[in-house]
Amino acid sequence: MSELSGTRVIGGRAYDFSRQVVVMAIVNRTPDSFHDRGRTFALEKATEAVRAAAADGADWIDIGGVPFAPGPEVTAAEELDRVLPVVEAARGLAVVSVDTFRPEVAAEVIRAGAGVVNDTSGLRDPAMADVVAGTGAQLVICHSLAAPRTEYPSPRYDDVTAEVGAFLREKVELALSRGVRPDQIIIDPGHDLNKNTHHSLELTRRLDEIAAIGYPMLAALSNKDFIGETLDRPQQERLAGTLATVVFSIMRGARIMRVHDVRANCDAIRMTEAMLGWREPAYTRHNM
Repeated sequence: MSELSGTRVIGGRAYDFSRQVVVMAIVNRTPDSFHDRGRTFALEKATEAVRAAAADGADWIDIGGVPFAPGPEVTAAEELDRVLPVVEAARGLAVVSVDTFRPEVAAEVIRAGAGVVNDTSGLRDPAMADVVAGTGAQLVICHSLAAPRTEYPSPRYDDVTAEVGAFLREKVELALSRGVRPDQIIIDPGHDLNKNTHHSLELTRRLDEIAAIGYPMLAALSNKDFIGETLDRPQQERLAGTLATVVFSIMRGARIMRVHDVRANCDAIRMTEAMLGWREPAYTRHNM
């Protein structure tokens, strides 16, 4: 049976992914994240961003202490120093997610109240599954090829969608074999992670094939380079392209949208839900 059917309780909140889309806001407490470039690295700025995201309609808030992209070493202790205070600030405002590839960090943030562990390394360390198994947390399994913080120039695929799908199926089976429940698993095809623009466009066109794996699918495509390269837009001018890609991805089966510009994305997502018949209008007066 597909894990899209029925209701999941995540961070104390109920979600029906057969007819509901989650808005996941991004708050990176890093000096070198690809989009905000350290704008929310200071703790005060990060907590302000958490409050603003919740006020703008975010369902989940994804907190990162170490980018996936190449860069200097950040120890597990440093990562925890960055993310734990933000987890504390976000608790009670939204479901808390933490973007980490380290099992020891995942264990601590789950204890601190995180409802989601977002592993962009795709269970490169299988101990991540052991940490999540037996808890109430969700595990996002993301496709990537390189180890976190390392270069992987000019990736090659014979069929990017088929290969991403095979990777995710294999990693889902690994998670299940280590005690993670089916209703804890979320999959992410990993737009732009060790993929060029042609790969990410092809993957987006065929997202329904990834959704057919049968688990809720996260799409992390906000302001990414494949949008910028397609439209010839710099980093800070990709909102319109992001909104188009978000709506298209929902129509192809994505159910969790990881985004930067929460209010605009929330409007696009809620409008899409309404047109699909999944959400009632906030009010009706016109021609009533």
